[in-house]
Amino acid sequence: MKWLDIILYFCTASGLRCFTCVTTNPESCTLISTCPAFFNRCFSLEVSGKKIVKGCQVKELCVKSMDCCEGDLCNSAIPTVPSIILPLVFSAIVTLFL
Repeated sequence: MKWLDIILYFCTASGLRCFTCVTTNPESCTLISTCPAFFNRCFSLEVSGKKIVKGCQVKELCVKSMDCCEGDLCNSAIPTVPSIILPLVFSAIVTLFL
């Protein structure tokens, strides 16, 4: 009976849910997966500036190039790229009103 308990422990889900995909379009990453019990983080990774990879991860395997987070569906944010628009708009407002 103890072996069955151990097997069930590792086969049951921890309840953590993450977006899971490999795509070039972050908006198309809509598949939600329930992570196995030993996975305790969600991750997002940009590969070569083109592909987005998302899924479940173990805390100890999270590396600097990988965005890891805790909590259900925490890896949903679309990666942002630096934008010149905000500084330009801010500069225009400051110039007009000062």
